[in-house]
This record gives sequence, C-alpha cells and structure tokens, in this order.
Amino acid sequence: MLDIHCHICYGSDDGAENLETAVEMVALAYERGTRGIAATPHCDVPGAYENYWGETLHQKVLTLRAALRERKIPVEIYTGQEIFCTNRTARRLANGELITLNHSRYPLVEFDFYEFAESAYAKLRSLVAEGYVPVVAHPERYAFVSEEEDAVFRMKTIGCLLQINKGSLEGRFGREAFFASRRLMELRLADAVASDAHSPYMRTPNMLHTHELICEEYSYDYADLLLEDNPRRILLNRDTVSY
Repeated sequence: MLDIHCHICYGSDDGAENLETAVEMVALAYERGTRGIAATPHCDVPGAYENYWGETLHQKVLTLRAALRERKIPVEIYTGQEIFCTNRTARRLANGELITLNHSRYPLVEFDFYEFAESAYAKLRSLVAEGYVPVVAHPERYAFVSEEEDAVFRMKTIGCLLQINKGSLEGRFGREAFFASRRLMELRLADAVASDAHSPYMRTPNMLHTHELICEEYSYDYADLLLEDNPRRILLNRDTVSY
C-alpha cells in the first residue's frame, strides 16, 4: 500500500513531535503492509502552520529517510504538503513556496471544515486553470459536502480527485463524515484512501484493517485501487483510473 497523506514530517505541525516518533509511525505502517508514504505537513494555514517549502522541510525528509535506512525499514518517503487552499495557492505553488505530491501535478489540498461551497469550488477551479489536479483531502469531513448532495459531483466535474480518510470509514470522525465517506465509496467517486496519520497511537498509519474493510464491504479490486494503484499513479504523475 501507499499512503499519500501522513503527518510524519516531524516537529512541523500537530503530527509526529520528533524524529523517533516519525520512525515509529513508519515502522508501524511497514508492519501493516505500507511500502511508501508521502510526508504531508499542514502548510499555509492562516494563523497556524506556514511550513513553506524550503531547506527546513527538505532536510527533515532527508533525515527521516536516513534514519529509516539505518534501521532497515524499507519504506519510501515522498515529499508533499497538505496545503490549506486559498486564493493564493496557485501562485505559491508556481513560485515554489508550496509543493505538490512528489513534485507531480497533484497538490494535496484541504479547506476549513466550514468552508462555503462556492468559495471552495472557485479556489479549486483556479488550481485546475493552472494545470494542477487538486487532490481534495478528506472531503467527507467538510460541512458543505454533507449538506449539499451534488458537492462531490461538482468537485469531480471541476477536475479534482477525492481522498477519503481511513478513520472516516470507521466512524472515527463522527456520523456525518462516516455517512459521507460511505456514500463516496458506494458511488465509486473516491480516488484514494489515506491514513492522515498523526501518531503511532491514535490516528495511526496502520491501513491494513482499512484494506480488509474495503475488501469485505466492497471488493478486493476497489481496495487495491484506492490504497495502492491510484496513490502510485499520483506519486508518479500518471493519470488515475476509476473503478
């Protein structure tokens, strides 16, 4: 499996606090079948985490890779960010302050959980207009997705991909996120499932149970598509496929 949304860029946000915690998270992910992880710290969050791309974040990724080699944990660590999407996101991507997943055309973007729908659509259109394919992080957790039946269809029509959190499928983010995530799955509108892990103890990077859940409730092929095939295509800058 490949995880395109994970907070292992230690000491950067509300994820792994230090290098040892990040290594512990990756070791757990490896034990449960994950072979590649994108380090995606929160970025450009108003009043919180800036984390613009540069030497500081890059060095943390290099240090984590080195620590994993030393401990013989064969998990590939990819660069990325979870970008708080604003009207300036396209410009900041263009000038290198923000980066996409593994320097592909796919930026991982998030919104305020109470973002207005039309505002979100406008920001996503601005990214698509510049040639990006936004990967919307945990759409099932946004109020406008639960409130507006056509919201997910509109994001797909704009040209976005939709990444569900594994915890949403298990009901860990509340009733609305649970039902919204299940609806995305049933309609085959999800493009990837990721851990959005923050810790080795709670909100972990263990996705083995998630793969098993999707196999049991949907199909083995759908599980592989969401947890391995499409994530690989995103990280390698290839076109994704639908189920």
